[in-house]
Amino acid sequence: MKRKLQIFSIVLCFVVSLAGCATNTTHQNTKKGAGIGALVGAVSGAIIGYQNDHSGGALRGALIGGAAGGALGAGAGAGAYMDKQQTEFEQQLASEQAQHQIEIERQQNEILKLTMSSEVSFDFNSAQIKSTFQSPLNKIADIMSRYPQTQIVVVGHTDNVGSDQYNLDLSLRRANAVADYLVMRGVETSRMGTEGRGEMEPIASNETVTGRAQNRRVEIFVVPNQNAGQY
Repeated sequence: MKRKLQIFSIVLCFVVSLAGCATNTTHQNTKKGAGIGALVGAVSGAIIGYQNDHSGGALRGALIGGAAGGALGAGAGAGAYMDKQQTEFEQQLASEQAQHQIEIERQQNEILKLTMSSEVSFDFNSAQIKSTFQSPLNKIADIMSRYPQTQIVVVGHTDNVGSDQYNLDLSLRRANAVADYLVMRGVETSRMGTEGRGEMEPIASNETVTGRAQNRRVEIFVVPNQNAGQY
């Protein structure tokens, strides 16, 4: 129990610092709204993540909830900012989308989610990025570098072949490999977070070859911060 309280304290310290950062804006009214939005979103995200599991979900929830809360507090400018970024992703990754290698979704709170299939990203039981994955990652990194008012969370997933702990480790190594590559291509490390989810969040049945292939994936969440859309 003591260990759990220590972890949650770390998360709460993180969200409070995030909310504090959200007050560093130009206009007083926007500043106040962004700060409140970031605090509410961050704490809500942290609590939800912590209730679901204690393996990193709270930190992801805090980052996504807090940054999105800050964007909501900052006003409608974040929506236009993310619209432009989504358009660029869709244009630059059109061929990958047509081949069902990458899926681009707009989620709540202006968050963009990019899902990369195992066919294009990693070989089975490997955390080494495929050569065919480098081209789409180069495009993603280029766009991210030109839209710096976002935070990025890279999440790795596996199928259920192998032990729970092995899959958790493999999924984190894959997420870290993607994050490291994006940093190498110019995306700032300070914007990046990673998480491994192993086999815990399947999107298809693990009873079939096709389903297991769908579950082996990497997701990139692009989250507007409190300055998104402010010029």
